[in-house]
Amino acid sequence: MRVARFSLDDEPRFGVIGDDNGTTVIAPLKGDPMYAGVELTGQKLPLDDVRLLAPVIPRSKVVCVGKNYVRHAAEMGGEVPEEPLIFYKPNTSVIGPDEPIFYPEQTQNLHFEGELAVVIGRICRKLDAADAAKVIYGYTVANDVTARDLQAKDGQWARAKGFDTFCPLGPWIETDLDPSDVRVSTSLNGEPRQDGRTSDMVFSVADVIEYVTSFTTLLPGDVVLTGTPEGVGPMQVGDSVSVTVEGIGTLTNPVVADIDDEDDDLEVPA
Repeated sequence: MRVARFSLDDEPRFGVIGDDNGTTVIAPLKGDPMYAGVELTGQKLPLDDVRLLAPVIPRSKVVCVGKNYVRHAAEMGGEVPEEPLIFYKPNTSVIGPDEPIFYPEQTQNLHFEGELAVVIGRICRKLDAADAAKVIYGYTVANDVTARDLQAKDGQWARAKGFDTFCPLGPWIETDLDPSDVRVSTSLNGEPRQDGRTSDMVFSVADVIEYVTSFTTLLPGDVVLTGTPEGVGPMQVGDSVSVTVEGIGTLTNPVVADIDDEDDDLEVPA
């Protein structure tokens, strides 16, 4: 099942993606399916008639794993960590499909990092890897946008990874996916840049969830980014970056200059 958040007449709603006689449609739900279950309203709307939003806005946190692919660790000039390398992105960094990634004035080297993202569906703490599937609501596509020069300058990654718009998610949540061996690819302006498989991850999805819950509680709606394959690289204002995860779909975002605007319409977690 593919669960999306969408806007119709500026009202955020949830829906299920489906097919109606060859037309891709979204069937609206009566509430948030993560909490209220799947209850259809009976409507069907052409997907092209709505605006897709980030499929989840974490009320708590986005947990990320660094250097989780051997070749990516090598291209960053380091070795694979002995344990998962964990960092966080604020929930204010989350945006949805087709929303712009702001290029901050503080950086001169903004990079894309295509990733598989895990959406947590149940509260969990000190979980065994064997039980990880029980707490996963589904999977989506992520772009771990990074100011590479600030990452090197600061010595820690909070600023480099945490600007507003630095965590695109979408286009929806796929609830039925085996994450052990799916393709993760990224293109820039239509040109291939990254191409890897989750089977190349050093620490599996289950391993990561076990490790993260050993020191912090994961809550429903939290998102876990699982690392990026080799091929990360710079984006410029005017570029369009697309991340595709096999079995889920493609997340595309344009890159625009960041300007001061008191009317910026940022989604705030409820």
